[in-house]
Amino acid sequence: MTGRAEDGGAAGRRRRGLVGEALFMENARKGSIVSRANSIGSTSASSVPNTDDEDSDYHQESGKDSYKDQRRRAHTQAEQKRRDAIKKGYNDLQAIVPTCEQQDFSISSQKLSKAIVLQKTIDYIQFLHKEKKKQEEEVSTLRKDVMALKIMKVNYEQIVKAHQDNPNEGKNQISDEVKFNVFQGIMDSLFQSFNASVSVTSFQELSACVFSWIEEHCKPQTLRDVVIGVLHKVKSQLY
Repeated sequence: MTGRAEDGGAAGRRRRGLVGEALFMENARKGSIVSRANSIGSTSASSVPNTDDEDSDYHQESGKDSYKDQRRRAHTQAEQKRRDAIKKGYNDLQAIVPTCEQQDFSISSQKLSKAIVLQKTIDYIQFLHKEKKKQEEEVSTLRKDVMALKIMKVNYEQIVKAHQDNPNEGKNQISDEVKFNVFQGIMDSLFQSFNASVSVTSFQELSACVFSWIEEHCKPQTLRDVVIGVLHKVKSQLY
């Protein structure tokens, strides 16, 4: 009897152990399912896109791209304007500077380089500077001539006024006939020496004789003696 009771107690304990083990396994299985469901939920929640944040980031990126594009377009337009201005400047120089016109038909189809245009422009500016300086010198000379003519005009006006104020002053002056006689006497004396000293056989001989006659008969002292002799002769004829 005692042996059977012990066997029955051991069997009961084994059943209770098996039941407990089964309950433990069931609880563990349920816990695993719940944890996996939670992980799947969290994963699903994390995998679902946040449309509001992404839209905001998209708009920010689009705004940055739009600003960069605007700056790029503005830079391109500014660069194009600069190039157009330089091109227009070179075209204006070629139209203004006469030396930029093509003279050689062999290169008429070729466009002048910028370096050649600039060099020709520099040369033309230097030419204009020289011409300006020359014209300024001519203007200065003309101004001096005008000033001299004004002085001569004033002097002649004073002479005319003096004659008008004293009309009888010229009665005692030498007549034109006497002046002509003096001039004729001087020229006759010079022609006599010229005719005696100068040969007209050839132009070369004439040139040589003329220089020799001038050096010998046209010295200041010789001319002075001739004039004095003519004046004495005219005076003797008058008185």
